[in-house]
Amino acid sequence: MAAVPAGLFAVYKPAGVAWGSVRAAVETRLLCDLNAAPRRPPPQHVRFLPAPGRDGATELVPTVVPVLAEHPLVRGPRFRRLKIGAGHRLDVKASGVFVLGISHGNKLLTDLYNCHLSRAYTVGGLFGKATDDFSDTGKLVEKTTFDHITREKLERVLAVIQGTNHKALLMYSNIDMKTQEAYELAVRGLIRPMGKSPPIITAVRCLQFAPPEFQLEIHCLHETQQYLRKIVHEIGLELKSSAVCTQVRRTRDGVFTLDDALLRSQWNLQNIRSAIWSCQFKVQAEIERTLGHQDDSDLPQLDVETAGAADS
Repeated sequence: MAAVPAGLFAVYKPAGVAWGSVRAAVETRLLCDLNAAPRRPPPQHVRFLPAPGRDGATELVPTVVPVLAEHPLVRGPRFRRLKIGAGHRLDVKASGVFVLGISHGNKLLTDLYNCHLSRAYTVGGLFGKATDDFSDTGKLVEKTTFDHITREKLERVLAVIQGTNHKALLMYSNIDMKTQEAYELAVRGLIRPMGKSPPIITAVRCLQFAPPEFQLEIHCLHETQQYLRKIVHEIGLELKSSAVCTQVRRTRDGVFTLDDALLRSQWNLQNIRSAIWSCQFKVQAEIERTLGHQDDSDLPQLDVETAGAADS
């Protein structure tokens, strides 16, 4: 008999699909696999059934028969709904690592949310035009030249962005950088806001530069995908041109990477169980490393149905 898996796992959300549709597709496949697994035979009980007796008389004979009320054709599917929570969400245009939790994995989603771990993206851009929503599919509002843009100029703008955000990171971390506590947190890699803050970019670099196209790698906290598109737009303005975002792809969400993300063809009970097992130790280690020194009573509780609402 199949048991419902419990824990956290990651799937790969393709662009053009809503995160809710991805979660629903995973739930549907899991329900199919769980209900297709062998069941216990229905319980049996003793019934007195009529049977021909002596001299043509009818007698009641004790007989062991299955309890029909427990028969699968009567009760229907054993599993009808699963409690699957969503981590930091991806909007329709974005793709990449999307974390889901089943059963007690919903509690782990809250713990990971309270860890305020960074996420990594590859963001594609195109110089020479601007749109109303900063994406390449938006309504065109402007065309500009870009021949004067070089990789060196782009990297100087990226350095300014990273420097400005580093100051914001220290400010919202509420830590006196001259203390022993700050040193210990820095050694453990724990200097980051542990509460609400504006989006903060912790690292940014240029991966590819082939004008008019370019690609960035961005590590950030508390971001939305639309915020990343706006960053591309602002980079274009800083370079005396314009730019639109052609791609937002999440490559890491906390401890989950692209290597952990299950493709659509792998969304089944066996693969999800394996994914939960392979990730559970690093998830628990990160939670203990980040939250182990804090009092759990001081941590906010997150409703898994609204987790990552800022990312939707």
